[in-house]
Amino acid sequence: MRRNLDAVDKRILNELQAHGRMSIVDLAERVHLTKTPCSERVKRLEREGVITGYSATIDPVEVDMGHVMIVHVNLSKTSDSSLEDFNRAVRRIPQVQSCLMIAGPFDYMLKVRTRDITEFRELLGERISQLPSVMQTHSFAVMELVKETGMIELRS
Repeated sequence: MRRNLDAVDKRILNELQAHGRMSIVDLAERVHLTKTPCSERVKRLEREGVITGYSATIDPVEVDMGHVMIVHVNLSKTSDSSLEDFNRAVRRIPQVQSCLMIAGPFDYMLKVRTRDITEFRELLGERISQLPSVMQTHSFAVMELVKETGMIELRS
């Protein structure tokens, strides 16, 4: 369901995406509200599922997970049940950071993060290639992450 967000809701969401640990007092000041109405708006956005959680952003290189690969996946069949089986199984692989169903020359694009090429090769052979209905994969090494963000800029 699409939400009707006003300009203040959008400012709140933009601020929280950039500074998730900010206090309600600081947030209220930044969006030009008093503390109580700001707090009520945040609680409503959480309750309605617009804000789905809060997390820390971790530098993957600092935790030895700096190797990124893109994997294009072709399935042998694309019935609804085959797609659901694939989706359910790929969600259980923690190294797969994102899985996108694609309209084009392949069915899915995966962003996979591992320690190194050896770990990726094992993951590809033992887990990704064994996912339901996988017919073929093509892997691409990421040379440099130029931009990566989970933020969605909301404009009034």
